[in-house]
Amino acid sequence: IFLLCKCFRMTNNCCTFCLQKHFDYIVGLHSCLEHYVGILAVTPEMLNVIICTRESFDNIIISLKKYCRWGGPLSQNWLDQQLALQKKILSRMIELGMVPVLPSFSGNVPVAFKKLFPSASITRLGEWNTVDGNPRWCCTYILDPSDALFIDVGQAFIKQQMKEYGDITSIYNCDTFNENTPPTNEPAYISSLGSAIYQAMSRGNKDAVWLMQGWLFYSDAAFWKESQMKALLHSVPIGKMMVLDLFADVKPIWQTSSQFYGVPYIWCMLHNFGGNIEMYGVLDSISSGPIDARTSYNSTMVGVGMCMEGIEHNPVVYELMSEMAFRSQKVEVEDWLKSYSYRRYGQSNVEIQKAWAILYHTIYNCTDGIAV
Repeated sequence: IFLLCKCFRMTNNCCTFCLQKHFDYIVGLHSCLEHYVGILAVTPEMLNVIICTRESFDNIIISLKKYCRWGGPLSQNWLDQQLALQKKILSRMIELGMVPVLPSFSGNVPVAFKKLFPSASITRLGEWNTVDGNPRWCCTYILDPSDALFIDVGQAFIKQQMKEYGDITSIYNCDTFNENTPPTNEPAYISSLGSAIYQAMSRGNKDAVWLMQGWLFYSDAAFWKESQMKALLHSVPIGKMMVLDLFADVKPIWQTSSQFYGVPYIWCMLHNFGGNIEMYGVLDSISSGPIDARTSYNSTMVGVGMCMEGIEHNPVVYELMSEMAFRSQKVEVEDWLKSYSYRRYGQSNVEIQKAWAILYHTIYNCTDGIAV
């Protein structure tokens, strides 16, 4: 077994919550998207820097950037507990030699910004899974990247995290238009937004690297054509952005975008939506996809990742995917399953091997083009 490349190995999705037991399991990976815990406690402090009130903050959900609120308001005690929990999580990650990925300012702001900063250029984005179109629940607002306030807020957000957690990372995640269509398809606007996001990051942390999910290029492919993709991807110096080809196990974007037009990317297996627990997988894709990507002409692949939205299911899928960072050749799945079953059950058994062969040719080699 040889290293596929000097491979960056990462795991988790932005909406995957996990604690110490899971970190102990994934030790050996370089990084983990583990940033929404505590973000709701950090944000009010950051907003105070720019003269916002707590009430202004209560009407925004930071995590998905798709809707304003649900239930609430959140108690200060709950926020304090979340912040304390995040500090424990980050401490454990660092203890295990992992690099946390923390969030950065995406441009999304609470509606109260319009009153607090009447001269600011703020646009309401479209609806996302609304409740009868009620503006109480939708929609989010975005601060124009040309507004001077954009970089001030973004820098303050990074600085506040460094104040709370210390100087523990240089990798920041930002997904402004994750299932949210930009207000215009003008490449100049998209480029200015990307540039402003990165400027805010780098002013907060001079070594900042932007880690962006590539889901938008799949979920809103009708909008993200070549010119729009290039405008966003090339708005940041090469080497200062990494893209997660989030659904590469089923719908790889690297193949249709000339390797993300020269921007480094990570080949990811999404596999699971919403923590569903059905038995499902695409072992053939996992066993060959990362190799095809890494050995392709002008490859810009720099790592592999597992970006599931839920954990503790279908262990065979994650065992194989975990190995792919260390392999230089495609895996013969049937042979691999024989060794896997031996490791799993502690003995070589023909009937068990037959059972796994059946599973491989059915539920673990689905070609329906979706995930669990």
